[in-house]
Amino acid sequence: MVTRTSRREFLVTAWRWGFAAVGVAGVWTSWELLRPLLGDAGTKVRGVAPQLVPTEGVLEVAAARGYLTKVGDEVVALSWRCPHLGCKVPFCESSGQFECPCHGSVFNRVGEYRAGPSPRGMDRYAYEISDGIVVLDTGSVSLGAAPGSETINEPVRGPSCLDETES
Repeated sequence: MVTRTSRREFLVTAWRWGFAAVGVAGVWTSWELLRPLLGDAGTKVRGVAPQLVPTEGVLEVAAARGYLTKVGDEVVALSWRCPHLGCKVPFCESSGQFECPCHGSVFNRVGEYRAGPSPRGMDRYAYEISDGIVVLDTGSVSLGAAPGSETINEPVRGPSCLDETES
């Protein structure tokens, strides 16, 4: 025997399913927005062998949300988050420095402050060499140095990447 659904019952059911779909979409979107902030924080991430870390550029380690570079024989492990408001700070190959696309903070190759609204240099991760590989400890972060404390003398190599994005 077939029972007929009234128009009212149909509309109530349709509205309930619609609200449920919007709720699921809201939770899904919130998760997608928050997941990059959570990342692999607090974990140890394997990078590369120390001899593969560049001395004139940087190597991105996406799993650690950071970069590796070298000054002399010392490896420097940087967080890619801008100390100003947390944007990802990309390395500009043409200028040879980090340039934040959000608000214009600029850092040298080892993450030391050069210009912009950032209150300090880029934060650094602790690291160790284990089995011939640089292992970044994303749970051990030291705050970047105060402005005015550049330890390397590397002038800007060429045009800024920020100028290209503004045109």
